[in-house]
Amino acid sequence: MNAPLPIYLDYAATTPIDPRVAEAMIECLREPELQGNPSSMGHEYGRRARARVEQARAQVAAAVNGRPECIVWTSGATESNNLALLGVARFHADRGKHIVSSKTEHKAVLDALKQLESEGFFVTYLKPGADGIVAPEQVSEALRDDTQLVSLMHVNNEIGIIQDVGAIGRICRERGILFHVDAAQSMGKVGIDVQAMCVDLLSLTAHKSYGPKGVGALYVRRNPPVGLRPLIFGGGQELGLRSGTLPTHQIVGMGLACEIAEREREADVARICALRERLWTGISKLGRVELNGHRTQRVCGVLNVSFHGVEGESLKFALTDLAVSSGSACASASDAPSYVLRALGRSDQLAQSSLRFSLGRFTTEAEIDAAIAAVTREVERLRAIAPATSPAK
Repeated sequence: MNAPLPIYLDYAATTPIDPRVAEAMIECLREPELQGNPSSMGHEYGRRARARVEQARAQVAAAVNGRPECIVWTSGATESNNLALLGVARFHADRGKHIVSSKTEHKAVLDALKQLESEGFFVTYLKPGADGIVAPEQVSEALRDDTQLVSLMHVNNEIGIIQDVGAIGRICRERGILFHVDAAQSMGKVGIDVQAMCVDLLSLTAHKSYGPKGVGALYVRRNPPVGLRPLIFGGGQELGLRSGTLPTHQIVGMGLACEIAEREREADVARICALRERLWTGISKLGRVELNGHRTQRVCGVLNVSFHGVEGESLKFALTDLAVSSGSACASASDAPSYVLRALGRSDQLAQSSLRFSLGRFTTEAEIDAAIAAVTREVERLRAIAPATSPAK
């Protein structure tokens, strides 16, 4: 028999698909009338598939208070980030080659910026405070006459802090500078309003909102048009910004996932916040446990903590009963300490002795209590056998 699966506390990496979303996707795969290519408008099969795609486009747009024609389908937030950054920077290179971002962005942003640096662009990487927050004043002070773009994430994927993108967006709008937001971790956790936040480009992905993996979207402001060079060429789909045959079932899944996430956001947040506080209360009783990131300016489901007096790899291997993360799932193969925690001033030792617990729509109180028991047992055991050392700074 297969061993029982560990308790899943890694929702920030990939949330399970909501059964309602899965059923809608299965319908698209099962029903013959939905098997057409959405770009084939010359027959009824294509038109019916296109209708489902456009319905999903409207659902995603409504969830961020945008217009449907501003939504461009992609394979996920990684592609959306690359399309936004590379596409905008190259299109507007004659306006200036300076970009502002932060040291705690997702690798999909940081590596895209490295590529732009190799092409002659200049990037200012802002260092957040010890709480993970990038102050709007920092952004304002970093802007130059040749700044064409600012890119900051809404919710950090490792520590869950929420940046004040509205205040930053207004600064950018006043200066005529384009503003990109990586909102992969935002949907269903905090409100997103591209109009009020003065956002020009917004990256989204389905699999962080109980939707399928492999599909995402980029919101691109149309009035006035942003100006964007495509990365993929071919059939000219998505107004020429992203060629390729559209995966109807995945797009339908993302549309419904976004609609449900926004509709049920308040109820989800209230329940998950209570579970997170239950987990933190239980873990903090161990003592010498440090919360990473701002205490209150954070999403409900992410709890990133550092354990003093424990060797990081030993703790991770000991917690076989729990599916947790030591950082971003996209960098899980690296043994290096989290660059996000290092940017907050954590030592290598303490950063390596940190865990990210992320809760979601399907987390239960029983799972939280079991997690508290497992962490308490293993941390106490490892501290008892660890050599006496001074607490990490």
